[in-house]
Amino acid sequence: MITIITGLLRGVSPLRAVVEVGGIGYEISIPITTTERLPSIGEKTTLHTLAVYREESAALYGFHNREDRDFFRLLVEKVSGIGPRMGLTILSKLSVATLKSALASGDVALLSQCPGIGKKTAERLIIELKDKVGLPKTEGGAVSNANASNKVIAIHQDNQVQDAVNALITLGYKAAEADKAVRKALEKISPDSPAEVLIKTALS
Repeated sequence: MITIITGLLRGVSPLRAVVEVGGIGYEISIPITTTERLPSIGEKTTLHTLAVYREESAALYGFHNREDRDFFRLLVEKVSGIGPRMGLTILSKLSVATLKSALASGDVALLSQCPGIGKKTAERLIIELKDKVGLPKTEGGAVSNANASNKVIAIHQDNQVQDAVNALITLGYKAAEADKAVRKALEKISPDSPAEVLIKTALS
């Protein structure tokens, strides 16, 4: 299975990239959140990929980082009714940090703002994925010590992101616009900055 592709970026559109490796061009379907972070044409890039095989076709999906790729795999493999195309649409509208935080908090309203995701589908996403985006459990049900502190930090940061996104939505932003503004703000400040700083930076 192809899990990482590193090569020269030869073509790009909002939902597609062509990466040349050893003289071969790989066409890779990507979400807009990955498109936004690609380098210029002709420069070296790395995409974390997932190959999806169907009876009459095969497709390669690529993402900026492993976390996005793994979340996409959860969507298409663990949630009934969510295929690769819908998974790509979801990840094109909201970042994984926002999605995970919305799932953990049961935010049906925010999830429902993704195209094609109605209330019932959002509720199913929460039911089927909520336990898979939280802290890891041991066999006895307790939080495992390994990586637990990192998970706590990640969840805290995700909550900060959701607080900032929700604040912008309250101010009149659409969910996708709010998420994009917050993601751009995160590139300018420390990821553990409080939500207030994140909101202010996103509005500037």
